[in-house]
Amino acid sequence: MAAVVRRVSITHLPGTGKSSFLQHGGVSLRWSHQKFFSKGFPGLQARVRPLPLLIATGGSYVAYDQYERYKDRQLKKFGVEVPPRIASDIQVTIYKSIPTRLLSRAWGRLNQVDLPTWLRKPIFRLYIWTFGVNMKEAAVEDLQHYRNLGEFFRRKLKPQVRPVCNSHCVISPADGKILHFGRVKNCEVEQVKGVTYSLETFLGPHNWTENLTANRNEDDPGTYQDALVTKEGNELFHCVVYLAPGDYHCFHSPTDWRVAHRRHFPGSLMSVNPGVARWIKELFCHNERVVLSGEWTHGFFSLTAVGATNVGSIRIYFDKELRTNNPRYNKGTFNDFSYVTNNNQEGVSMRKGEHLGEFNLGSTIVLLFEAPRDFTFNLKAGQKIRFGEPLGTM
Repeated sequence: MAAVVRRVSITHLPGTGKSSFLQHGGVSLRWSHQKFFSKGFPGLQARVRPLPLLIATGGSYVAYDQYERYKDRQLKKFGVEVPPRIASDIQVTIYKSIPTRLLSRAWGRLNQVDLPTWLRKPIFRLYIWTFGVNMKEAAVEDLQHYRNLGEFFRRKLKPQVRPVCNSHCVISPADGKILHFGRVKNCEVEQVKGVTYSLETFLGPHNWTENLTANRNEDDPGTYQDALVTKEGNELFHCVVYLAPGDYHCFHSPTDWRVAHRRHFPGSLMSVNPGVARWIKELFCHNERVVLSGEWTHGFFSLTAVGATNVGSIRIYFDKELRTNNPRYNKGTFNDFSYVTNNNQEGVSMRKGEHLGEFNLGSTIVLLFEAPRDFTFNLKAGQKIRFGEPLGTM
């Protein structure tokens, strides 16, 4: 069959841009441009729909991620050691772009809203069931006593349920899970096994050590880590305790020591749960934190309270000047405050087990301290621990 080619031309009517003629074999047709593109040739109306595309892309990524995690779990079952899967710089940047500081401030305000009496038990029981809270240990077991979520999160315990160990020099400052512990090596600290952060980035410049005992090698302190060790034969140790949302949210003094200095790092408020700690390198350096530094009987001692999502508020009981997750503070800076004054050369003396501070939800406590080389932790990574229980012996 012979192909027949006919001339097709499109011309505009004078004085209008809204309609056209199609001359097709001598027959003229008029139509609207709008109808042509909406009902005409399907190939000309290709439109990108962002929501389905976003869902498809995100779903594919989640599926791939879960498959990789499944393979890791299978390898672990056969005793194969799987290296941690570290987030890329792009992934960390995307995560940090989420307004977690603003969300945490909103969550903090919501926590202070008083609940109607009839609504308190259902809300608190749901929280207790979700996070496994043991209300039998609470000083006040009556749920209607707590006017809002904030009071419930900061509930006190009965004195006898957390006896403080007197036979060991260092105790757990809080209820939680041991993420990691051990010696500090090469100025790097492990937040979980295989994932580290810089000691100097975490603590900041050590100009505050002027309030502490002079370093044993004052003329040549060597590395940052060496500058923190004040006595011959000592080494630097660390321990990380993660507080889950269902845990007791107050923290206490882990030993007898004097606090000489406070350094507040405004920062992000990313989650600090063990899964994220294995994923993001230097997570504790990204997040907002309060570093308390001082001395104990064996030299340098510090306790750092690390903020997290919905935990922008870190409270230190003896420090009324501290304001965390405050919009006037910029990320990437730090604010110093000395507890040593002309009238108080000792700073703030803390007794082992004494109330030190609190979080508004769960978070993390990092201990960094100097001790003799024979100091040994009596712990296992991942174990549950309670405030008052011993961390190690010498």
